[in-house]
Amino acid sequence: MTRTLTPPRRRRTLRAVALTTLTAVVLSGGIAATTAQAAGSTLQAAATESGRYFGTAIAANKLSDSAYTTIANREFNMVTAENEMKLDATEPNQNQFNFTNGDRIVSWARSNGKQVRGHTLAWHSQQPGWMQNMSGSALRSAMLNHVTQVATHYRGQIHSWDVVNEAFADGSSGARRDSNLQRTGNDWIEAAFRAARAADPNAKLCYNDYNTDDWTHAKTQAVYNLVRDFKSRGVPIDCVGLQSHFNAQSPVPSNYQTTLSSFAALGVDVQITELDIEGSGSAQADNYRRVVQACLAVARCTGISVWGVRDTDSWRASGTPLLFDGNGNKKAAYTSTLDALNGGTTTPPPTGSCTVSVTRGQEWSDRFNVSLAVSGTSTWRVSIQTQGSQSLQNSWNATVSGSTGTLTATPNGNGNSFGITLYKNGNTSLPTATCSTT
Repeated sequence: MTRTLTPPRRRRTLRAVALTTLTAVVLSGGIAATTAQAAGSTLQAAATESGRYFGTAIAANKLSDSAYTTIANREFNMVTAENEMKLDATEPNQNQFNFTNGDRIVSWARSNGKQVRGHTLAWHSQQPGWMQNMSGSALRSAMLNHVTQVATHYRGQIHSWDVVNEAFADGSSGARRDSNLQRTGNDWIEAAFRAARAADPNAKLCYNDYNTDDWTHAKTQAVYNLVRDFKSRGVPIDCVGLQSHFNAQSPVPSNYQTTLSSFAALGVDVQITELDIEGSGSAQADNYRRVVQACLAVARCTGISVWGVRDTDSWRASGTPLLFDGNGNKKAAYTSTLDALNGGTTTPPPTGSCTVSVTRGQEWSDRFNVSLAVSGTSTWRVSIQTQGSQSLQNSWNATVSGSTGTLTATPNGNGNSFGITLYKNGNTSLPTATCSTT
């Protein structure tokens, strides 16, 4: 059944990460922090044991609520700003930026040893009025300027950016959402990711959407195809965010783990970014357990963020969808989540995960050059899939084995950038490449 749950405008939380000892440890996702809590006694401590984070959404206007901040500081190590980094909040007037509330959240997170998810740089919703009234090339330029200015302001302070949010339509078409951004050209998502990489090169860049939990849904497949295309062409994308808003009409699908693992197999991290599950008691607790266990079973599912601290803080408050009730008491869902984090299948994410870009170089009538650049580690192995009957003529700055089909490249002391020359043999398509650590 196609999900009909459409999130209204809402704000997101910046993530933070804490470790279970007093010594900071750098994990595969670049997460490091400290905590005095005993191992596994809080959500963040239990998640950290498997190299993951457990986060929440934070609203700036609630940072003066001591009950709210006590729970948030104790339990979560990743923070997403609910609304404070969205387009209408950060650029209320064209080229006049306001980072006051976003900075408040980042400051609170960093001062408490937490990391931050940036949400969101480009979105059809919550646009300021001036942007809603733009179109065409003027809107394209304004969108890219917004991405650049906001990502530059927070450069070096963000763990992961939701670069583009909710760009695909619901239903069975698998089509892009008809929005003013989409009407600037089908490559607008790619352009946003490239601008984000240039502005904040060390942050992970994510595509984020809802109703993408069921592997069989057309929307899920459309996002999968986008990510696969980006990876094949070297467009910078590091992660996919699944919002995962569930209720009785849109339950946790039986193939949820398949969705996580399928995206991960493309060479990107998977993050559950806005989890909430309406309900109560054992049924709600079991659904939370299922989500956590699915994430733990997929090595590149690097973290989970719930969309709010207490039920009363939720955009779906009447459905009591979170882990703490309105008084801040732990619910059965909290216990099942913590137990799953402590006792579930804990496949740690690969340390030193890496990405590789692929760029076409000089070309002749019978052959062409391909440049490849690895980021994320200096100990890598790159698998290069040639197209058709293409064959290797030459390589430089790496050791490359194989001649046709799949080539394997490893470092030879000349850094992370290398290249190959391929005979076309009737096929001019750019090869694809994936990177793994050694």
